[in-house]
Amino acid sequence: MATIDRIRDRFEQIGTSITEGWHRLTDAAGQAITRFTPSHRESADQGRDLERRNIGWGLLPVEVFDQDAHVEVRLEAPGLERDDIEVEVLDEHLRIAGEKRVEREHREGEYHVAECAYGRFARLVPLPAPVKAESARAAYRNGVLSVTLEKAGGARRKRIEVQAG
Repeated sequence: MATIDRIRDRFEQIGTSITEGWHRLTDAAGQAITRFTPSHRESADQGRDLERRNIGWGLLPVEVFDQDAHVEVRLEAPGLERDDIEVEVLDEHLRIAGEKRVEREHREGEYHVAECAYGRFARLVPLPAPVKAESARAAYRNGVLSVTLEKAGGARRKRIEVQAG
């Protein structure tokens, strides 16, 4: 019985260690680690097998710049088409969603390493200030989505000089 208890304790320690490691990783990466889910397409296409194998977690890093009159958000999302990206302002967040599709599957040879994620994804990026949603502009170039949002009336940042004495 003592052996079973030791094994059970060791499995609990391993589980705790994995959980703590995952939390540290996600904290360090911010929210860049993004869940990819199956596509909603019903027809089978050439890349469906590779897509099914590569549903999971992927990295979509984001940068948010708070400038005087506007906020700029840049998201690295290589391998997408402009029409595959959805952008919307939801209160104090920017929601970026899309679908990364497999364009082709190799007919010869086998994949030995396939680390790219495919499928649907969504990121909710907190904005540092209230923005005018109707003024948002988005562009996608070289795998980087750039969204510029004008700050709402009272949300402009102003530097205040500190006076001596």
